[in-house]
Amino acid sequence: MDKKQGIGFFEKYLTIWVALCIIIGIAVGQWLPIIPQTLSKFEYANVSIPVAFLIWLMIYPMMLKVDFQSVLNVGKRPKGIVVTCVTNWLIKPFTMFGIAYLFFFILFKGWISEQLAEEYLAGAVLLGAAPCTAMVFVWSYLTRGNAAYTLVQVAVNDLILLVAFAPIVAFLLGVGGVSIPWDTLLLSVGLFVVIPLGAGILTRQAVIRHKGIDYFNQVFVKRFDRYTIGGLLLTLVILFSFQGETILQNPLHILLIAIPLIVQTFFVFFVAYGWAYKWHLPHEIAAPAGMIGASNFFELAVAVAISLFGLQSGAALATVVGVLVEVPLMLTLVKIANRTRWDNVA
Repeated sequence: MDKKQGIGFFEKYLTIWVALCIIIGIAVGQWLPIIPQTLSKFEYANVSIPVAFLIWLMIYPMMLKVDFQSVLNVGKRPKGIVVTCVTNWLIKPFTMFGIAYLFFFILFKGWISEQLAEEYLAGAVLLGAAPCTAMVFVWSYLTRGNAAYTLVQVAVNDLILLVAFAPIVAFLLGVGGVSIPWDTLLLSVGLFVVIPLGAGILTRQAVIRHKGIDYFNQVFVKRFDRYTIGGLLLTLVILFSFQGETILQNPLHILLIAIPLIVQTFFVFFVAYGWAYKWHLPHEIAAPAGMIGASNFFELAVAVAISLFGLQSGAALATVVGVLVEVPLMLTLVKIANRTRWDNVA
């Protein structure tokens, strides 16, 4: 089996590897607590340095493929940016609030106290108001998305996030003064976008200058093919080693929280993906547009939930459940996007 076939086989069963890594992460947290305890010491502004390194490891290989000239030309195709921005900021936060309120306060009223319903709603809104910044590059890669265009979509979202996140959360939850950990937000954007982008551009230029474009595309870039998925799986092991105890203690509530998050994820994906299809956008732009809306900036959501409501709060638990369901759901959406691929014609 050659390398290309091996990678295809690995990605084909990625859902299985993800499930195994989640189980391993929970087991590590239960039986080897010294590992998450040690890793938790390596934090800055609520950002886990080991997790940041692994996310960087996932993103850097994709940044290598970004042709900066293509980024400059993205402005010639603004429709994908419009789909992303409208879906993420004028639709997603409000549908998340409505769906979560319906389930927590009405449909699940017999199982959840009003106080917990409020906290779960808060966690869901934090997820809904924070579109994905880092992991979307993985989903774009798996759907053969346009890396340059995905980068610009994410960058625009980051700029809006800086000014819109707190007001939207405050408005939806009726909270007058939401305290946002700006150092966490800015550090996350720097770690997950700016640094890997800069490193990717410099590496690309250096390799092409010394070896040529053919060597870069056919040899150099392919050396990094496995790092993206490997970084994803190791990230899951670490995240769930931290949160395993909370998950095991609340099995029913995990399910109750997961249901509205699942409904919201599919709804937002098909809004953006279907809109892009109706606008005749290339699939390499449409698929990442759907993925950005469907996935969440869970690092920020978790950090803000802990800052506002506490580590043991229902809001923090809801954001952790967001991490739990996101990867399997996104892999499902990746399969849907790949099976419904259309010709890349504008």
